[in-house]
Amino acid sequence: MTSRAPTGERWVVLARLVRPQGRHGEILADILTDFPERFADRRRLYLVQSETGEGVVREMALEDHWLHKGRIVLKFARIDSISDAETLRGLMVAIPESERAPLPEDSFYISDLIGCEVVDVSAGGSSVGVVMDFDRDAGLLSVKTEDSNETLIPFAKAYLVRMDLAGKRIEMRLPAGLLDINAPMSDEERREMKRSGGEE
Repeated sequence: MTSRAPTGERWVVLARLVRPQGRHGEILADILTDFPERFADRRRLYLVQSETGEGVVREMALEDHWLHKGRIVLKFARIDSISDAETLRGLMVAIPESERAPLPEDSFYISDLIGCEVVDVSAGGSSVGVVMDFDRDAGLLSVKTEDSNETLIPFAKAYLVRMDLAGKRIEMRLPAGLLDINAPMSDEERREMKRSGGEE
């Protein structure tokens, strides 16, 4: 059934629908949440068109689910055939942000970091840039600087001064030279590297 999005809601994406899995409308999905076990507590989900939660397509009732080789298989009500499941391929499974499970103290959702301004208080409170992504495995913030380059910053407690997620601001005290080390190569440096590589 078609449904309008709850007014003013932001969305949290839980999974990406990949392809039909089985003959009765089951569909295989990539897991995009750290808490796949919480599908057991969810009976109402939304399908959206992108990972940013844009373009709500429909509200779905979840009948069943199970983990399968690092992914998850979802069975929605009224999706009862391969052709039904095929129509959902590529859509994202989401919930309203207001329905997210609470986290322990000192924990955060990655989606809350995206869009935050990183400020280096050791450099007089200057803005480093805006968080575009977070590499959970490496513990690195990917920050887009004012000149549209990308720099990587370790998201370490030792550097963290204050987080204001509601205000989209992260204050850090970064060691001298850290930003220079992680800055992208200049055009001249790339040309020099290419010349060096060509001479070997």
